[in-house]
Amino acid sequence: MSIPIACLIIAALLILISKAPVAVAMARLDGRYDNRNPRAQQARLQGFGARALAAHHNCIEAFPLFAAGVLAALWAGASEQWVNALSIIFIVARVCYLLLYWYDWDKVRSLVWGVGLTASLWLMALAL
Repeated sequence: MSIPIACLIIAALLILISKAPVAVAMARLDGRYDNRNPRAQQARLQGFGARALAAHHNCIEAFPLFAAGVLAALWAGASEQWVNALSIIFIVARVCYLLLYWYDWDKVRSLVWGVGLTASLWLMALAL
C-alpha cells in the first residue's frame, strides 16, 4: 500500500478515533450515552466534552480537502516524495491538532491546523 493511501485511511480512522472522547463525555454528562437524541446531548457538552466535539467535527471537515489533494496528486502523477511527505505532514498535524484541542492549547492548535491545511492545499497544487 502506498504511503498517501495509508495516510488517507488513517485520516478516515481519525474521524472515528476523535469520536471516542465525545462519547465518553456524553456518557458522563447524563450517566449514559443518549443514542436516541445524541445531538441534543452533544449540544449540552461543556469544557473538555465541547472541545472534543469540536475537534471531531473538524476532523470530518478536514478530510475531504485532504482526500481531494491526495487523489489529485496521485492522479496527476506528482512527485512521489512530495506526495508522501505532505501526506505524512497532514497526519502528524491532525494528530497533534486533536491533542492540542483536547488539552485546550488554542494558539498552538491554530498553528497546527494551518500546517494541515497547507499540506492539503500543496497536495492539490502538485496536480497542476
